[in-house]
Amino acid sequence: MQEFVVGQRWISAAELQLGLGMVIEIEHRTVSIVFPATGETRIYARADAPLTRVRFREGDWVEKQDGLILKVIELTEVNALIVYHCEDEHGNLVQLPEGRLSNFLQLNQPAERLLNAQIDRNKWFSLRSKTREIANSLQQSAVFGLAGSRTSLIAHQLYIAHEVSRRYAPRVLLADEVGLGKTIEAGLILHQQLLLERARRVLIVVPESLVHQWLVEMLRRFNLMFSIFDEARLADPAHEEFEADGSENPFHGEQLVLCSLEYLVNHPEQAAHARAGEWDLLVVDEAHHLSWSAEAPSPEYELVENLAENTGGLLLLTATPEQLGKESHFARLRLLDPDRFSDLDRFLSEEKGYLRLAEEARALLDDPEQAGALSDLLDQHGTGRVLFRNTRHVVKGFPAREVHPVALTAGGEGDPYRDWLGEFLREHRAKKVLVIAAGGRSETVLWRACGSLSRGAVAARARSRGRLVFGSRRRGAGIDLL
Repeated sequence: MQEFVVGQRWISAAELQLGLGMVIEIEHRTVSIVFPATGETRIYARADAPLTRVRFREGDWVEKQDGLILKVIELTEVNALIVYHCEDEHGNLVQLPEGRLSNFLQLNQPAERLLNAQIDRNKWFSLRSKTREIANSLQQSAVFGLAGSRTSLIAHQLYIAHEVSRRYAPRVLLADEVGLGKTIEAGLILHQQLLLERARRVLIVVPESLVHQWLVEMLRRFNLMFSIFDEARLADPAHEEFEADGSENPFHGEQLVLCSLEYLVNHPEQAAHARAGEWDLLVVDEAHHLSWSAEAPSPEYELVENLAENTGGLLLLTATPEQLGKESHFARLRLLDPDRFSDLDRFLSEEKGYLRLAEEARALLDDPEQAGALSDLLDQHGTGRVLFRNTRHVVKGFPAREVHPVALTAGGEGDPYRDWLGEFLREHRAKKVLVIAAGGRSETVLWRACGSLSRGAVAARARSRGRLVFGSRRRGAGIDLL
């Protein structure tokens, strides 16, 4: 049991903010401590009080209640009360009974707490130590930043994300087929680059129809909160000071920015601000829409080209890298590495020899000792390691698709499309059905196929029973009914 004497100074290990306390009353089982700094009094059980005796040592600096700072030279005890023999800044000797110590002294520094025996129990030290060991192990993991997202751990996505995100300022084209997860791969790369602090400022540029999809995906899957920069935000009065004389850049106000390609093209002044945004990483989705020719590049292409010139890292996403021909494919590679892909004719000439190079590379794959040579071959020929493309033919595990063509006879009083679709939907009431039709005919066909139900009733039925999802989303020249 600790020995208490009236007038001694103690400190509460559980409430350091109370400052120095003083013993004012001692009972058989309890001790009363007043904390003048806060005017509060605590009564503790003497046998298990969370109190630590305040005892300064030679060389320590202490403060009197009047604010005078003194250096301890020696200390003595009289009737279990400490008297500090000190000197002030001028060398004058001063005696300081412990009762005259400043009430606002707090032992917050680790060394002070250790020297005054203010230590936690071993179980708390062990817990903190183990936590730091685990955190350090996670930060050194090869998949740090890749395994913490709310996504399925799919091999081909993790491979691409790991291969790209470990690069400094990566510039690559992600060209997986539709449905293989290019957005997820880009999010994984972003996530790890930000966690490793290889990137701090990120700009995502997408078609207008995909802005909110990207916003939700980045937040839901990677906990990345992007700010949408559009006309509604930048026309707000709060941003008038940014645009009054051009001295300020609104894009400097956020670290993670999401913007539509159409908005930047239609607002040159904001495009100029975006170009001066000092980004570490630029992401462009649906990059196949960036049309280009040597004589007349499109405004969209020129915009992305200007942004890419001022940004270290660049991720281009497209499911159809050669849909618009070799020239279009070259144009995107030119954005990634304008020095390497500087001449279209040279690129087309080199491409003719890729078949022979592919055969040589295939031979190297069979020899593990030639892995270094294969990497050199990739870097020196073709698209190297700037292009990543997975296809369903290579990525296994997808359900097989079966085609069941139905021949319909045109003409007559009825609509053969409507009649067949209505019968099909009635036969498959318990299944989800995806209807894809062209032009404005799609909603009419689906509405009539459901018989006497109105369009509103069809939508309500879909939401309540989950058998048919009714809605429309324009994509290109057609409408997908989901």
